[in-house]
Amino acid sequence: MPDPHYPRVLLKISGEALAGPAGFGLDAATLSYIADEVRAVRDLGSQVAIVVGGGNFLRGEVFSETGRIDRTVADQMGMMGTIMNGLALQGAIERAGVPTRVQSAITVAEVCEPFIQRRAVRHLEKGRVVIFAAGTGNPYFTTDTAAVLRALEIKAGCLLKATKVDGVYDKDPKKHDDAVKYRTLGYSEAIAKRLAVMDITAFTMCREHNLPVIVLDLHEAGGMVRAVRGEPVGTLVEGE
Repeated sequence: MPDPHYPRVLLKISGEALAGPAGFGLDAATLSYIADEVRAVRDLGSQVAIVVGGGNFLRGEVFSETGRIDRTVADQMGMMGTIMNGLALQGAIERAGVPTRVQSAITVAEVCEPFIQRRAVRHLEKGRVVIFAAGTGNPYFTTDTAAVLRALEIKAGCLLKATKVDGVYDKDPKKHDDAVKYRTLGYSEAIAKRLAVMDITAFTMCREHNLPVIVLDLHEAGGMVRAVRGEPVGTLVEGE
């Protein structure tokens, strides 16, 4: 089997993706499917880390407005939602036969490890999947930003952003039949055209550190493996 094009990758999954058709909470079939996809990437020989969101339980910014509570508190509640998602993913991935560790940016010692960069890298080198939970550990930062930060810290070769669509389009493909998909895209072009790749803070960090991003369809079976092999999947966002 040829070596993977990206020996180490970070996978970003939204919390909403774990909810399945229900749109809230956790869906067992979806967790099992993601676990199988992650195992396939790991079996290819690539080291895999994951950052997971918490929107299937609570989105801090939205809940702060609707619930009329302090934004910092709302974001902390969202962080705890990502820990629940991380533990659910850990259970599913380990059932698929892959050793896994959850590291949290906030201290929950009885449940998961604290985030320690060197320990995370060592886990990856030993073939374990590492799930990073609780975002950056700070309010006002999205899990997209956390994904870029962790990818840089572990020196991932690429960030895989698994979404509900199969790449980046010039307009919403669900609303516009004439939407055009980008196969490749430069950082500055994506920012200038305000394309919804990820939030601007996260995307600017990618540009500054030249971190490639592949936006792909989470539900395209085998898509992650093909991306890690270097095959054209979804939209590749990289240097100009």
